[in-house]
Amino acid sequence: MEMKALSELEAQMDKAIKDASHNKLRDYVLILKQEEFHALGLPKRERLLMAGNQLGKTYSGAMETACHLTGQYPKDWTGSKWDRPVKGWAGGVSSQVCRDVLQALLVGEPWPHGKGTGALPLDTIVDVSMARGIQDAIDTIYVRHVTGGLSTLSFKSYEQGRSKWQGSTLDFVWFDEEPPYEIYSEGMTRTNATKGFVFMTFTPLMGMSDVVLRFTEEDNESRGMVQMTINDAGHISEAEREVIIASYEPWEREARLNGVPMLGSGRIFPLPEEYITCEPFEIPDYWGLLVGLDIGIDHPTAAVKLAFDPDTDTIYVCGEHRARGEAIPVPAAAIRSWNPDMPVAWPHDGHSRDKGSGLNISKQYASAGCNMMKTHAQFSQAEGGGNSVEAGVSDMLERMRTGRLKVFRTCSDWFGEFRMYHRQDGQIVKERDDLLSATRYGIMMRRFGKPLRDLRGNRGRKSGKARIAKGVDFDVFRT
Repeated sequence: MEMKALSELEAQMDKAIKDASHNKLRDYVLILKQEEFHALGLPKRERLLMAGNQLGKTYSGAMETACHLTGQYPKDWTGSKWDRPVKGWAGGVSSQVCRDVLQALLVGEPWPHGKGTGALPLDTIVDVSMARGIQDAIDTIYVRHVTGGLSTLSFKSYEQGRSKWQGSTLDFVWFDEEPPYEIYSEGMTRTNATKGFVFMTFTPLMGMSDVVLRFTEEDNESRGMVQMTINDAGHISEAEREVIIASYEPWEREARLNGVPMLGSGRIFPLPEEYITCEPFEIPDYWGLLVGLDIGIDHPTAAVKLAFDPDTDTIYVCGEHRARGEAIPVPAAAIRSWNPDMPVAWPHDGHSRDKGSGLNISKQYASAGCNMMKTHAQFSQAEGGGNSVEAGVSDMLERMRTGRLKVFRTCSDWFGEFRMYHRQDGQIVKERDDLLSATRYGIMMRRFGKPLRDLRGNRGRKSGKARIAKGVDFDVFRT
């Protein structure tokens, strides 16, 4: 009896081990950027996870695909869901890449011996039909949905051309690696009848292509993008990051590490973000604090909390707020939450009048409790005066290069704009630059920043010595 009991226990343990290795979907744990990407599936028909190499972007795509095919979603899933069997396509650069990457991640490898070790649980893989011409390549997977019906997923390659992407009606399409625009368009068309969606996971090695521009510069409520950098990948240790960074040529690091399109000479701030990134720290009492505000009229409203070190003439971006379509009391509340006494620098269009009330916009912010500066942002007379965008951008770039503009690592939206800020035909592209513009206004008016101790109610100075910032001919705190 004891031998029989032991044998049964061993059998149960073997089964548990096999079940664990054949149900990765059950154990899928989402990191922050993956969670953001999946969550966009509910409001958006088109999504892009633009990330560096080997950060888990394709794995995320495979897991979401498995969720839709099986109807098995994690408990904390906030993205789109299907309550019926679905039909989808998964696209890759070539048929061989589809086999070696997408197929392997979904059904396991090697095929058929590794069946069930991918994103699709073993007991959901009902059948497959094999592709012609490439050994062990699958054409279509038949998957058991929780409702009892069958979902299907077919593999398509970009090398097949546009004609092979026509005809079918689909619930979703997953593009892994960037597709040519005409194939992306065909894939999107396949989902129109079902009101389905498409999602992409790729590293933008082709620069500011038509597909990338669709998400970074075209304003469309049905599209959403998440950018994931090597610093967002929790599974990579600090030591491993250093090895990975050293393995890439300098010119390709931003794309392969941070998912930044290769912009070449078009990029306005052509510096690795590590040059300007710093960990959050407690601001010294005598440093100046102020807010830079970019007023959203036909674009998102953005505000940044800035700290100014007068000893080194260094600006620190230590807080951010950006949102579209908010009434003035909402961003005003965000600004007041930092400190209601912090002076707020604002742009020239703050003189404009609201179309509804007819009231001056800057005065509306003042009425909402913000400590608005007396006039719009402009350089001091010692710096030449005016409010030139080019002068402001040039000043920001020079500060970055000399270590006098730093950004708290927690300001993820700010870094998102920094990575995409570029020129086209010599002109600055005024898209997704709201936090950067707010920063520029704040830097122009840094002379009006208030010391932290004054904002806390302590008006006394540590000494009678005036603190004069470089390039400014008066005490920045006597305003």
